Amino acid sequence: MTLKTTLIDVATLAALPAGEVLIVDCRVDLADRAQGERLYLAGHLPGAVHADLERDLSDMSRVPDGLGRHPLPAAAAFSAVLGRWGWTPQLQVVCYDAGPGALAAARLWWLLRLAGVEAVAVLDGGYAAWQAAGQPLATDVPARTPTQVMLGYDARQVIVDHAALHAAPSPLLLDARAAARYRGDIEPLDRAAGHVPGALNRPYVDNLLADGHFKPPAQLRAEFAAVLGDAMPDRVVHMCGSGVTACYNLLAMEHAGLHGSRLYAPSWSGWVSDPSRPVATGNA
Repeated sequence: MTLKTTLIDVATLAALPAGEVLIVDCRVDLADRAQGERLYLAGHLPGAVHADLERDLSDMSRVPDGLGRHPLPAAAAFSAVLGRWGWTPQLQVVCYDAGPGALAAARLWWLLRLAGVEAVAVLDGGYAAWQAAGQPLATDVPARTPTQVMLGYDARQVIVDHAALHAAPSPLLLDARAAARYRGDIEPLDRAAGHVPGALNRPYVDNLLADGHFKPPAQLRAEFAAVLGDAMPDRVVHMCGSGVTACYNLLAMEHAGLHGSRLYAPSWSGWVSDPSRPVATGNA
């Protein structure tokens, strides 16, 4: 089996033997926190387990610490989630969400990469692409044998210290939120509108074609270059509202061959948790 490390298409996933892959359903609706599980129980890819953004991929007890609306889970807690799913290093992990404009599959992809797992890919086009291809669905919850997992995070891939954003040499921040939120025209979720001073804007949906699949690598490289100029990828630090959709920009850069960018995990919600931090509005 060829290792998949960024994206996987429907045909390739459908051809993988069940014993060689762990499929994770990451569908979520931030306006209705129970919706993801309801969708999973109503129909999911055969053999898939369900990941809850706030229970499995975040540590919501850390929100008061100024770490954003979806703080990262501790490595031990994330390891326990993987163990509950029966993950082993021999498995190819494939995570998916609803499709265009969805949220959490790239978050799981990035967390696994942060923990040193390379064999993880996001289903290109998500659940919508699987359905459109006429592939089968299931409603049973698979009984997977738990495993013992103990992984640690690579701290070089993530920034959680707000001060580090303006330390020398300063990273180049890339904000994945919609342009209206970046400019500060609207702010439906967080205490202040605008962006971190100096941050550039690349809405994460700009990585997708009209059919919800990712754009080809060459097109993505050209589009990121138009925003980032000649900045090296390892200088780029991604952010969004809470460190979730920013992972789509990180995934897109990796898919485009632009390796080594990082994540500012608290993102905008963490930045504005302290009213003394500066806020910029308007275009870059």
